[in-house]
Amino acid sequence: MASGLEIDAQLLLTWNGHDLQLAAAGTYLIINIPSQKVLDELTAGPPKPAGYVKPPKTGREVDPLQQINDLMRRLGLVLDLRVGGKTYVTFGVQRTPKITLNAVLGKIGSFFR
Repeated sequence: MASGLEIDAQLLLTWNGHDLQLAAAGTYLIINIPSQKVLDELTAGPPKPAGYVKPPKTGREVDPLQQINDLMRRLGLVLDLRVGGKTYVTFGVQRTPKITLNAVLGKIGSFFR
């Protein structure tokens, strides 16, 4: 596949008034999201219509985090997702995404907002 892919970039995106930073050097990518609240808004998806019923799980669903991890491994890249400057999840370094304690505590804290 694609071995030896290297990227050098710095990008600042504004989403709903929040600055999302992307930096890349060689095979290492960093995405920095300013806060847990912004990450929750970003990953929530579009609003569901009134009366929407979530379909039952069939057991065949593929974890989206695992899909990102598999893609990073195939490309030979490491993706470091940071929230507020602290590493949240690292993709591409091992068979499963490496979720940090910051991610767990941040997600728990977001339930109480």
